[in-house]
Amino acid sequence: MHRKSPGTALFLGVLVIVPGLALCRAAQAPQTLIVNGQPTQITVVQMNGHSYVDLEALARAANGSLSFNGNQITLTFPGTGSTPAPAPASSVGNSEFSKSFLRAGIEQMTIIREWRTALANAIQNGFPITEDWLSAYRSQATTALHLSFVAISTDSDRNAYRLLNTEFENMKLLSSNYVTMRQSMQFIAPDSLANDPLNRKILDCAHSLAAMAANGQFVDDGSCQ
Repeated sequence: MHRKSPGTALFLGVLVIVPGLALCRAAQAPQTLIVNGQPTQITVVQMNGHSYVDLEALARAANGSLSFNGNQITLTFPGTGSTPAPAPASSVGNSEFSKSFLRAGIEQMTIIREWRTALANAIQNGFPITEDWLSAYRSQATTALHLSFVAISTDSDRNAYRLLNTEFENMKLLSSNYVTMRQSMQFIAPDSLANDPLNRKILDCAHSLAAMAANGQFVDDGSCQ
């Protein structure tokens, strides 16, 4: 029987080893692993149709933890433990006002109060009441009302917005009434607002809305209807 020389055996061994190394390198070709939407530097190895990664590297990339206990390996990711994950910040109870809406609503009511105070001072002191002068207040209140609408995110926000809009419309009407009276040269008594039912409704609604804002919840007592 013809025996292969040592050189021939070594050559054949190299032929077997080299393809194996080539396959190993091909199996570890660079691939990007995405964890929670973020790319990582974790090496992904493909072998026999399956993907393998370093558990420790995976735990670090996902801000998780890896622990060993006997023949058990525990990989824990944030929010998957026994402690319930906190509720999202946007899940505000429907009976409460959202912070953004409450802030916008208070701003609108502040502008309406200033609008009414300016009108009251003009009536009490006999100052001219003109559309141009009061339109600035109306414009600011319109903008604040729009911001309140944009901030709606709960049922309480939505219900309170209807009352804010009613208060705004009533203030517009009150202002327009006195502008019309002045333009028609009607006498306007200094205490006219005190005896005006629309003015009283505006004040009652303002007090009701202020109480809601203080409590942080919507309660319709009928003052703004």
